[in-house]
Amino acid sequence: MGRWETRLRKGVVDLAVLAAIGEGESYGYGIVERLKGHAGLELTESTVYPVLTRLENEGLLAVRSEESPLGPRRRYYRLTTAGRARFRSMAEGFHVLFQSLSRLIEGAR
Repeated sequence: MGRWETRLRKGVVDLAVLAAIGEGESYGYGIVERLKGHAGLELTESTVYPVLTRLENEGLLAVRSEESPLGPRRRYYRLTTAGRARFRSMAEGFHVLFQSLSRLIEGAR
């Protein structure tokens, strides 16, 4: 992956994490696994967990803990009302940007 692709991915990490959680409540590793199912969004746990902490601190995620049959307690994340609003706003902004850039690229070919 080139440097520009890495920078581009960094710019959409929050949106990707919010979208993954928007599909349904999940724990951190489950979110990493959801993202792995989408080309270009293969993020590591060391990337996702700090984002989850920051989004929780911003009031965008609600968290509950539950015993895990396979090890330590799991923290399950879900979008708060503010998180859903932020996700919708970010998704709309992304779509506008993507459509504009796509038109520009097509015109340059």
